[in-house]
Amino acid sequence: MAFDRRHFLKRTGIAAGSLALPMLASPRVLGANDEILVGLIGCGIRSSEHAARLSSQKGVRIVAVSDADMKMADIRASGLEAKFPGSKVARYQDMRHMLDRKDISVVSNATMQYWHGLSCIWSCQAGKHQYIEKPLSHFIWEGRQMVNAARKYGCLVQCGLQQRSRPATKKAIAWIREGNLGKVLYITCFANKPRVSCGKRTEPLPIPDHVDYDLWCGPARKEPIYRDRLQYDCSFTWNMGDGESCNQGVHEIDVARSVLGEAELPRRVMSIGGRFVFNDACEVPNTQIIYYDFASAPILYEVHNLRAAKGSNQVPDFRGHRTGSVVDCEGGSVAITQEYAKAYDRSGKEIKSWSSGETHFENFIQAVRSGKREDLNCDVLEGHISTAICHAGNISYRLGKPTPVAEQRKQVRDIALWNEMYERYLEHLKAHEIDPDTSICGPWLECDPKNECFKDNAAANEIVRGFYRPPYVVPEIRL
Repeated sequence: MAFDRRHFLKRTGIAAGSLALPMLASPRVLGANDEILVGLIGCGIRSSEHAARLSSQKGVRIVAVSDADMKMADIRASGLEAKFPGSKVARYQDMRHMLDRKDISVVSNATMQYWHGLSCIWSCQAGKHQYIEKPLSHFIWEGRQMVNAARKYGCLVQCGLQQRSRPATKKAIAWIREGNLGKVLYITCFANKPRVSCGKRTEPLPIPDHVDYDLWCGPARKEPIYRDRLQYDCSFTWNMGDGESCNQGVHEIDVARSVLGEAELPRRVMSIGGRFVFNDACEVPNTQIIYYDFASAPILYEVHNLRAAKGSNQVPDFRGHRTGSVVDCEGGSVAITQEYAKAYDRSGKEIKSWSSGETHFENFIQAVRSGKREDLNCDVLEGHISTAICHAGNISYRLGKPTPVAEQRKQVRDIALWNEMYERYLEHLKAHEIDPDTSICGPWLECDPKNECFKDNAAANEIVRGFYRPPYVVPEIRL
């Protein structure tokens, strides 16, 4: 069943025609020995990592969870109570009620990305420091408002780009920037992550009673669901998600721009791809290539959610690596993944490697205790820039249309690296017996980095600004 507005207002205690906001408050100053009480927002798959990593730290305790799906909230809270006998974890369906608690100083935000903007701003307005999942935002403009909210309300906001807290990644990037392999020529980022169809129902998916569907949809369109699952698969729709090139891609793009020292949108961007084979109720591409034209060096991105070939169980790779970034330099290359970093000479021989763990949640708590933004390994601004770059690539795709290969080649033009990536793309389609003429070919978009939008393209800038369902509208935050 779907909840109507009257039912929603009754359950949340919100007056008709209004949207209650958390009480405005300033962040609490915490001493080195003060206990940090945490409220967890979003109780899906990723929240288990949040709960485990935060609750394992000395002096940190999760005292409340919130989710529009009360079954999910109860599962997460019950798990914490079982892990810590004698503890009590409060359950909230509406996050605003949890944010009003003055004893909670930190929010761990594991909501889906379409809820990131509003929940982050509400948390900042309530004076809560925050760890928030990637990708930071659902729209480019929204990300800037999140940065502004953190600054205006004096909150520390860490984006979940864990590579910034991996010693192997940091050491490899420093080694590249020291010039050990000469000049960086280009960077190829890639996500070879097999996915399955989200299904295609003939009748809308029933919404269980334990889900407040209006609240669950929040800023996104409230519409019937024809997928097989309510949770997570929404990230493969444009209404609530941003596709693999942003959901996973923000990790690799963040690494690539850290190598190059880039701090804004590229000069231009273009994407080609499609959602092939699945024929389901989801929309985002499962095969995609993107060209980010930076002045320092181009960044290429490739998505393969299908197997290596029709009928195969093999997973595609890029030079033997499944998901990560390969930095090509004059004297060799460096592959950086979430598991390792390896350097190769021009013949492909491994010459150096780095491996280590990751301390991103620990870094966040350390920064909360110090009260210093500069102690964060991934401040909200860094998360915003990397996410905005990914959005730019997807905006080109979203403005595209099915285009014959001959026209696609004209779009690719005479850029050698684009052509190499494009030929790999065509080979992948051929392996699946997919007609390449059905590919969606996006336009070249000229970026306006200073204003974080596009030049002379109203349609693209409409997506930059975003779409919100009243009353869940992301506010403009002025500094």
